[in-house]
Amino acid sequence: MAKSGALNGKLVVLMGGSGFIGNYVAQALLERGARVRIASRNPEKAFKLKPLANLGQMQFARCDAADRQSVERCIAGADGVINLVGAFDGNLRRVMGEAPGWMAEAAAREGAQAFVHVSAIAAEPDEDTTIEYAAAKKLGEERVLAAFPKATILRPSILFGKDDNFLNMFAGLIATLPVLPVFGPDAKLQLVYVDDVAEAAVRTLEDPGKFGGKIYELGGPEQFTMMEINEAIAAAQNRNRAFLPMPDGLSATFAALPGTPMGSDQWKLLKQGNVVSGEHPGFEKLGIAPKPLGLFLDKWMVRYRKHGRFSETLTS
Repeated sequence: MAKSGALNGKLVVLMGGSGFIGNYVAQALLERGARVRIASRNPEKAFKLKPLANLGQMQFARCDAADRQSVERCIAGADGVINLVGAFDGNLRRVMGEAPGWMAEAAAREGAQAFVHVSAIAAEPDEDTTIEYAAAKKLGEERVLAAFPKATILRPSILFGKDDNFLNMFAGLIATLPVLPVFGPDAKLQLVYVDDVAEAAVRTLEDPGKFGGKIYELGGPEQFTMMEINEAIAAAQNRNRAFLPMPDGLSATFAALPGTPMGSDQWKLLKQGNVVSGEHPGFEKLGIAPKPLGLFLDKWMVRYRKHGRFSETLTS
């Protein structure tokens, strides 16, 4: 079927496109007939998308976001760029602060019509913040807008999806351990469905005249505490579990230890919560109704139940 629309036949470069969110953004672009170039340190991770593309519709480029020349090579010829690069370790200032500016400068030189920068709610840190991740995200936004004033900034809350590293980490622990510690039990999160954020990225790329030069905060329709999230996962697995709220001091010490699944920056971000501020427009201005976690959780947790899809409603 022939495609029509603003992105049909256009070359869109997904910087960091082989990751979790990139999979969803790429699919949304392919459905609109765009040509997609996935630029990533490990582009082979996105090879699974090949069957979804028509002949010549998808390209792959190896890219080091910390290397300016590598970034510029990957953006050559782009009609639009979506930056999805994010990290919690390494040189965060360079990868999430300076590199987005390079991308935006290259896009502007190439005559790209639109630039979408996927940032994070954490990019609005307190003035006295010591969170390196938040400071890098804020710098990245500033560099992007300086180089490409009509860029769109998206600040999503914590993403969830069937194959995410957030719900599935807790799901695996809950399925295994009868008693679990909960860090930041009262911290409020506004989890947002990855497919909704991907759709937001593509819609804003389609119409830079309407959405360019603006910041959008993207949160789901509900707010949960960390304790409530753990309890909901356990209930969806049909398991009785004991959850122990951990004091902040002990949580901070744990996060500072090497080899733990949560670093110091992640702990600080969790402690302060992750919900939209209300100071910027959100999904409603993009014509998207965000989907709630409850719409998916029971189905996704089937594989974590004691007998999988043959599980009865008995607790274990």
